[in-house]
Amino acid sequence: MPLSIFGFQALWSPVFIGVLVFLTVLYFLITVKWRHEFEVSEPLTRKEAAAFLSGMVLLYIIKGSPVDLLGHILFSVHMTQMAFLLFLVPPLLIAGIPAWVWAAFIRLPVIRTVFKVMGLPYIPLFLFGVIFSFYHLPMVFDIIKQDATLHGVYTLILFLSAFFMWWPIMNTLHDTYQVHGLTRVIYIVAGGAMLTPACALIIFGDVPFYATYSDPEAWLEAMALCVPASTLAGLNLTGPELFTNMSPLEDQQVGGIAMKVLQELIMTYFLGMVFYQWFRREQDDADEITAKALKDRQAMLANQHGQH
Repeated sequence: MPLSIFGFQALWSPVFIGVLVFLTVLYFLITVKWRHEFEVSEPLTRKEAAAFLSGMVLLYIIKGSPVDLLGHILFSVHMTQMAFLLFLVPPLLIAGIPAWVWAAFIRLPVIRTVFKVMGLPYIPLFLFGVIFSFYHLPMVFDIIKQDATLHGVYTLILFLSAFFMWWPIMNTLHDTYQVHGLTRVIYIVAGGAMLTPACALIIFGDVPFYATYSDPEAWLEAMALCVPASTLAGLNLTGPELFTNMSPLEDQQVGGIAMKVLQELIMTYFLGMVFYQWFRREQDDADEITAKALKDRQAMLANQHGQH
């Protein structure tokens, strides 16, 4: 059955497009047109702009395009959404917003207090693992997926916890907590390990856990979160089997695998980035040490020549 039966609003989320366009325009006004209003500012780089735009486009694809609608129909698509939302969008947005903008934002009174606690690395790492695992408890998941307010609030909390988990790795501010060297590697590995229990439970479960993807009535309740009630009332839907050949159990297992594999791939990329930065830093330090040694040697020879 084609997704077009759900209508334009459910497929393309025009309000969400408007919000993202507004935030993107505001981003360029602050970083380009209004940047001289700040005490400290630097020109926006292409790399920063590309990272921010990539994050915003990915955010729309995940939460505003037909992918979001499909994520309400199939658990496997939902877990793919969550993998990108939690493990790729936050680092892209952190890297895309210039350090001087972050510095000005964090100086705001309430924000400064939040970052003093959540900016520490292991608190958000632990909280993210707890919030992610709690969300995927079957009873909790079904309650959240059938209530628009709860779903919106919890998704935001989960996203913010992922953002703060990524902050110590991605931020470039010298006066905020960062992790370096081997600690950075351990931190990234620990971030991935936090998901393993929940993903293992989903992958190796022998029955469908989530009513919102297996029970027709609960599924229709969950669909109401993204499809207007008037549209749903005019459709004769019996369940997700209308849109897939997978059984609910297969859909659940594929979802768990998709989350774990995508998370591992993304984390592996960032581990590679960490090792590359470490290698470059070691190389630069070695060149600096060599240059200093040559300079000291030349100075010593010059002194000896002057004494003679």
